[in-house]
Amino acid sequence: MNWKKLIKPAVAVAAAALMALLAVTNIFYGLDAAVTDKLYTNLTGTDRNIIIIAVDEETVNAFKEEGKYNDWIRYKCADLLEYLYKDPETAPAMVALDFMFIEDAENKEYDDRLVKAASLGNVVMASHLVYRTKTKFTESGEVYIDKDHIEIVEDSFPALRAVTKSGFSNSFPGKDGFVRYSKNETAGMNSFAYTIYSEYCKSKGITPNVTKTDSSGQYMFFYSGLPGEVEHCSMSNVLSGMYDERRDRFAGKIVMVGAYAPAFQDECMVPVDRDSHMYGVEVHANTIQAIAEGKTALPAKRIVFFGATFLLVLAFLFAASKQKLVPVIIESVILGAAYCFVGRLLAGKGIFITAVYLLLFLILADVYYVIEKYFLEKWRRRRTLEVFKKYVAPQVIDDISKSGDFVLKLGGEKRDVAVLFVDIRGFTPLSESLQPEQVVAILNEYLALTTKSILGRHGTLDKFIGDATMAVFNAPFDLDDYIYEAVCAAWDIKQGSRELGERLYKQFNKTVGFGVGVNCGPAVVGNIGCEFRMDYTAIGDTVNTAARLEANAKAEEILISEYVYEKLKDRIVTEEVGEIPLKGKSTKLMVYRVLDINKPATEA
Repeated sequence: MNWKKLIKPAVAVAAAALMALLAVTNIFYGLDAAVTDKLYTNLTGTDRNIIIIAVDEETVNAFKEEGKYNDWIRYKCADLLEYLYKDPETAPAMVALDFMFIEDAENKEYDDRLVKAASLGNVVMASHLVYRTKTKFTESGEVYIDKDHIEIVEDSFPALRAVTKSGFSNSFPGKDGFVRYSKNETAGMNSFAYTIYSEYCKSKGITPNVTKTDSSGQYMFFYSGLPGEVEHCSMSNVLSGMYDERRDRFAGKIVMVGAYAPAFQDECMVPVDRDSHMYGVEVHANTIQAIAEGKTALPAKRIVFFGATFLLVLAFLFAASKQKLVPVIIESVILGAAYCFVGRLLAGKGIFITAVYLLLFLILADVYYVIEKYFLEKWRRRRTLEVFKKYVAPQVIDDISKSGDFVLKLGGEKRDVAVLFVDIRGFTPLSESLQPEQVVAILNEYLALTTKSILGRHGTLDKFIGDATMAVFNAPFDLDDYIYEAVCAAWDIKQGSRELGERLYKQFNKTVGFGVGVNCGPAVVGNIGCEFRMDYTAIGDTVNTAARLEANAKAEEILISEYVYEKLKDRIVTEEVGEIPLKGKSTKLMVYRVLDINKPATEA
């Protein structure tokens, strides 16, 4: 088994598993929250059926002379309830007081008046859950720490509790401090927001939405507006009679009364505006709207989300490994955009998925592929071109350097090629009659001719085998009209051999001839050998047949196979030699002799 081939798939699987694990566990919560808050929040505008009567600085300044805040806020809330419920035609559907009147007031008259006013209509009060970490035991006796143990429920004083509904108004910020969660059905009661919503639905005869929660009763909600966007007015202005002629602005609505000044320290960090804060009563208003409009969500099931993320990342890695850089980057952008779109779509359906992990993965993957597919490939290309300058025509190298459009598979690939073999006829007896220096000089002249002819036709000089030369066309780079180029190279050798023969005869009183064979077809082309010694060459029956053709060629003769003839019969002048037996082949091969080539107009 070739273990090296398993390294990349194993790395891809490991990377996909790691990315899926990070996405499910949400280790970088703050970073992901910053992204998903932007992606999934849809600020559609706040509900016009919710109005806040704000206990703001103007209200505090207006009533601070009337005693302690804990006293005047009670009878001013009583005044407000009496004002709102005075006329049934303009009365709100309900009133929610985001205050906790736990202990009795110093003046019992204030409490009595507040209880009487609260009994005039549908009123919801805020309560508070006090959490304490506590050591507990499982049924099997094992010890565990319960961080969500509710020690106390702080609620309104008994008389007020008897005439109102209540819900816990605790805020549940995320790990980054921003409030995007709420709870329900905890400690035998619902949240302040859900209690208000359900009571409103009851008054309107509407079936309330059921909010799905996790095992702890928690869920995520999405805001509808920015801080200060919920319609609000000052309590002091309402009680001063400023809205007497516009009482209908409260009719049939949810009226929420709450702190709206920094001094109350009831401000929350909210994800829709990270540079400012939102008062707690307005957070409750957004929560109510989220429940009513179904803008709540729970995390996707871990096993499903893990599997989907794993397969998505793995598919991208395998696809990217087989593609060039630009398609990989384009696909990563499309995938990232599609993932964000699906995430937003799922959030609207109540399912939350993390987003930053896949986006970070795609960014890192693009960086990696830029390095691997561009810089490393550029470095490999430069090394390859330096090597092949010794084999390929310089103009081919120049074209490749400019375009960079080639793929070289080290180790071998199957390609359709044309193979040319050329050998000196009578070289052995010639070498026996000459001095070694003369033999080398003649051989160099011959090799210079064959090399120039092959490289001049954009072929690859494969090797010198004694006094024979082997060339391949259409490898390692794609070559247009490579079969014709191979035959033209053979013809150039034949033409050049005449001048060479005349020169050698004058110099040494000896001459030589060339026999050439050309064949085409599939061959395995690549680096053949071992790690410390390898040759770039072609092997296969196509090569063997070309060698056999050359062996049968006489001096000044170019023999081509029937395959070459069929490809070029309209472009070259040939003469049928007939079927001849070739060494190593059981069947004879039809062979043709090249008499001339029809040069293109540019060469004429």
